[in-house]
Amino acid sequence: MDSYVSAPVIYSLIIPFVLIDGWASFYQAICFRLYRLPRVRRANYIMFDRRHLAYLNWIEALNCLYCGYANGVVAYVREIGSRTEQYWCPIKHALRISDPHQRYYSFLEFGDAEGYRSRLETFREQLRLEVPAGFATAGVEIPKPDAKR
Repeated sequence: MDSYVSAPVIYSLIIPFVLIDGWASFYQAICFRLYRLPRVRRANYIMFDRRHLAYLNWIEALNCLYCGYANGVVAYVREIGSRTEQYWCPIKHALRISDPHQRYYSFLEFGDAEGYRSRLETFREQLRLEVPAGFATAGVEIPKPDAKR
């Protein structure tokens, strides 16, 4: 009975997920091209492989499709957001955040005005030179900002 009550609420989230998926793709298609940033490959985040599991009934397979899409969109948008943050504001927060993205750990310390002014372009260039996973670097060395702690 509980699933009959909750299913419409759970599945209604498909609308905002589809909207954010489309808008994030549009955003990076325009903005990342303008700033010469590598675009996030959507297919690396949104997976539909569990539908092939023969032991799932049709409703379980549908649930797996939904969850794979929803969590994939969240991961995809998070990566777009982390690249945006690295480009515009690679500064740690003054307060502890519970689950920072991987790029966050190399960001500048809160209050490091000198580091921000002197290293912002380094962060941007590092992002521009980033090579997507699975591609050879062809001898390109990717500069890493100094960890000023």
